Amino acid sequence: MTQLGKFEKYLIEEFFDDYRAGAMTQHTFTRRVAFIMGSMGAASAAMLLVGCTPDEVPRATDPMPTPTLSSTSPASGSASSGAVPGAKSPLSVPEGAAGLTTATVRFPSGGTEISGYLARPENGPAGPAVLVCHENRGLTAHIQDVARRFAKAGYAALALDLLSREGGTASLDPDAVPGALTQAGAPRHVADFAAGFDYLRAQDFVDHGRIAMNGFCFGGGITWQAATALPGLKATSAFYGPAPDLDKVRAIKAAVFGVYAELDQRITGAMPAFKDALDATDVRHELKVYPGVDHAFHNDTGERYNQEQATAAWNDTLAWFGKYV
Repeated sequence: MTQLGKFEKYLIEEFFDDYRAGAMTQHTFTRRVAFIMGSMGAASAAMLLVGCTPDEVPRATDPMPTPTLSSTSPASGSASSGAVPGAKSPLSVPEGAAGLTTATVRFPSGGTEISGYLARPENGPAGPAVLVCHENRGLTAHIQDVARRFAKAGYAALALDLLSREGGTASLDPDAVPGALTQAGAPRHVADFAAGFDYLRAQDFVDHGRIAMNGFCFGGGITWQAATALPGLKATSAFYGPAPDLDKVRAIKAAVFGVYAELDQRITGAMPAFKDALDATDVRHELKVYPGVDHAFHNDTGERYNQEQATAAWNDTLAWFGKYV
């Protein structure tokens, strides 16, 4: 019987919902699941498990999709001056904005070097910092924009590319990115954020004891995992990500803030049990449901973006960090 890991299940269910809603073609859905599962037979079983009918799934004997190498572009992760493609938020900060400095930085992790996008205020004393974890699409122009939004608010923001070892998000077939992330595994991603934490702590522009973490969707899940494993984090804000194992909640040292969407029952439906687990500890926490919106409502380059609630969630995150970082 096919069994799915936490993040495999999370992503395949998300793509199934998009497919059922008409936001993703059957071809793209099948490709993404195949890259996640590693074979067409396993992809077929996984698709049946999440609700596909037998005539919607591939045959086990069908050939695996061939990855199409991507060329670097602003939309796929490389910094380019000017407005972010497709950005609709009034909070969007273009590359090259006055008062900020940005760069791709490299630092060691797990015996190799990984990279991240760093945005910070150009001048001023040492200040707080935030680690940013991208969605299942990898390090995109949107996530770089989020890092600049934090920089505009006074933070040194480091958005890791969790596929640095695979050549970087921008070099990969977009449909293969979610599979590459799940195959790498959450422990590797958390270890990379531990390395990013150490990198930030060593910088003279960072007030070393004041480091937070923020993530979205898949990255929200990694943020919750990191909260249980990185005791040096002062605060976290996870946007609609899968919760950590409930038996690990007591290990959290940071003040944790959770952003949930009212219509996203796949994630929000599991929130009460998580809240009960947090309530049974002394962890400082708030889990907030934003009304009338669905999964990924903060991403202003996507169709589910809601300006009112995205702005509210962003301001709530800044207020949380302002209180605890």
